[in-house]
Amino acid sequence: MCGKGFAPFRSTQRVCSVECSVVDGKAKTWQKEKKARKESMITASQWRKMLQSAVNSYIRARDEGRLCISCNRQLKGKYDAGHYYSVGSYPNLRYDEMNIWGQCVHCNQHLHGNLIEYRTNLLQRIGEDGLARLDSLKNEPLKLTVPEIKDLIEVYKKKIRELKK
Repeated sequence: MCGKGFAPFRSTQRVCSVECSVVDGKAKTWQKEKKARKESMITASQWRKMLQSAVNSYIRARDEGRLCISCNRQLKGKYDAGHYYSVGSYPNLRYDEMNIWGQCVHCNQHLHGNLIEYRTNLLQRIGEDGLARLDSLKNEPLKLTVPEIKDLIEVYKKKIRELKK
């Protein structure tokens, strides 16, 4: 902190003097405060977008090496996390893992989800009960608070880390 050369005498020593310790403590406090301020400026919409990104990243990691949910081609390179029930029409299912599967770019973007084949293969993956569950939830409201969204982001980050182990 003071610009002098510093060689610790003990393994736990982090600063050379009391003055540098005070400066170091203020710097750490400021970093925490700055992080909290930045976080408080993020809107709920931005949090939802970050959650969607985390969920999609998890789906891509989960389905890496699997087949496209619609056309059964090997997923490699760039592929999407395709939703059976679209985000625009059914926002309450946008984060539901059983509604989102690895899908090749061609099927998801150029064939608008290739939904007939998607449903056929979805039925094989999650069964009739799972599909009935999705069908019944499609019109249920989803109301997440910002703290709940933050928690879910952390959950999906943890799931991604576990998959990469």
